[in-house]
Amino acid sequence: MKYLVPLHHEKFEEIPPRDGFGQGLLELGKNNPDIVALCGDLVESIRVQSFAEAYPERYFEMGVAEQNMAGVAAGLALSGKIPFISSYAVFNPGRDWDQIRVSICYSQANVKIVGAHAGISVGPDGATHQALEDIAITRVLPNMTVVVPTDSVEAKKATLAIAKHVGPSYIRFGREKTPVITKDETPFELGRALPILAGSDVTIIANGQMVYRAIMAAKELEGKLSVGVLNMHTVKPIDAKAIIDAAKETGAIVTAEEHQIIGGLGSAVAEVLGDHHPVPLERVGIMDTFGESGQPEELMEHYHLGISDIVHAVERVIRRKNAS
Repeated sequence: MKYLVPLHHEKFEEIPPRDGFGQGLLELGKNNPDIVALCGDLVESIRVQSFAEAYPERYFEMGVAEQNMAGVAAGLALSGKIPFISSYAVFNPGRDWDQIRVSICYSQANVKIVGAHAGISVGPDGATHQALEDIAITRVLPNMTVVVPTDSVEAKKATLAIAKHVGPSYIRFGREKTPVITKDETPFELGRALPILAGSDVTIIANGQMVYRAIMAAKELEGKLSVGVLNMHTVKPIDAKAIIDAAKETGAIVTAEEHQIIGGLGSAVAEVLGDHHPVPLERVGIMDTFGESGQPEELMEHYHLGISDIVHAVERVIRRKNAS
């Protein structure tokens, strides 16, 4: 396989994406005195600690009060600051969605919402702490930008990018170590998909840790099918042109995400295809159910988010394409 952009090829170091967020936040704090951070009693877990120690006068510990945190952040933003509010994604944007909707998005407050420990791979924490709906409830909000970086390197880039972007933004990532596939020189731009592999038979559109799995699925199918891979790190605004181009080039699309099948990346891609260029589509994601406790990789396989599940989705969509 030949990558279209600079990426790691064989040996993939595994690092939690939250590490990249923490590095990006610390860099922002050094370069911009208007950057402030608020956290819901999870400063170490979400990697806000380095910022808090370096800039204690710009760090606010809000306790387990996410709704208050969102309201305070809106006030800080409307006063000229650039606040990053962070908690687990089930609480932020889950518990504080009303405040995000009214105080942040309706007011067009320049707040950056950080949802950590997202997805089924949170593992033993179980269903109550596995955010599987957060992309759906954020992308539906006017004025909101939604980003799902694939690894720690891209998480840092996304953190820097949403700070530069004026307007409400949501960035989500999981807890576990994930393969680092991107490099410092790999391009990143909000709202623009990253083409990873060119294909002529089918295109897999993925984000988060599912990008690595999409690449591995394409590798498994090499010699049988020509599989393209798109990293759709920005779910809103979605790169409609990249989706339409892929549909025209390959005539079949598979989406892969660590999120509910309803309302997330697959739905966003389906909306674009339905409006502009309908082709057979298969979606890999959580099938309208809650999670459960278990080891991260066991849960990924149990809920059909494995490499083999993407391969099977590709095979299904090819059969549909050939039958049409």
